[in-house]
Amino acid sequence: MSTAKKQYKRVTVKSLVDMKAQGEKISMLTSYDYTMAQIVDRAGIDVILVGDSASNVMAGHETTLPITLDQMIYHASSVVRAIERCLVVVDLPFGSYQSDPKEALRSAIRIMKESGGHAVKLEGGKEIKESIKRILRAGIPVMGHLGLTPQSIYKFGTYTVRAKEDAEAEKLKEDAKMLEKLGCFALVLEKVPAKLAQEVAESISIPVIGIGAGNGVDGQVLVVHDMLGMTHEFNPRFLRRYLDMYTEMTNAFKQYNTDVKSGDFPNDKEQY
Repeated sequence: MSTAKKQYKRVTVKSLVDMKAQGEKISMLTSYDYTMAQIVDRAGIDVILVGDSASNVMAGHETTLPITLDQMIYHASSVVRAIERCLVVVDLPFGSYQSDPKEALRSAIRIMKESGGHAVKLEGGKEIKESIKRILRAGIPVMGHLGLTPQSIYKFGTYTVRAKEDAEAEKLKEDAKMLEKLGCFALVLEKVPAKLAQEVAESISIPVIGIGAGNGVDGQVLVVHDMLGMTHEFNPRFLRRYLDMYTEMTNAFKQYNTDVKSGDFPNDKEQY
């Protein structure tokens, strides 16, 4: 069992590598706005991911594809203003890095300069190798993302577990080692078999953070709306709901509506 060995006043990319070396698990949650990020930061979470999942939980899109670079910068800026301790990693959205390494660098620079984020995350392996290299050469920290890559949903056609077959598993292992060799500081593995994820984590020196990848990796990430139970129709096996905010919030809104309609709110103590 691992325990925290050091109190990090400010979490950096080096902090995460140190945590892995010391056997300390890394905690990571998404945030997209100032208020939520402030709470997450003060709770002692290590990393905030400003995920392109904002496309789903904030904007109501079916996939992560529609969110734009400008929108990601807006969300990331809101998060950065709230934090004192967390490392803030920002997703590069679909279309901002896949086609051209120069465009990838321009997108990453905009994220860093305009939002104040600390690092960027890109989905994919050898297909985006040149984009990653160009971003890293500019001094911008990069987190990789392998396994289920939601920006490629129309290629896969499903959100099912990835790398169950030998060929895909072998490619994933090769891509993970390539990302480490290029200089990525960490890697997210999404929805892959636990045994494979552990094998990857043990084969590379950079932290591997899992979502639906078992407990043999170096840390975990969840979408904050999911783990708080604000979403209620999304029920993957890997999700643990720590609250039932959907029910709690619905009841609170109903009670407020009742109190307003009845004239109970505001009462004598709630007015000037």
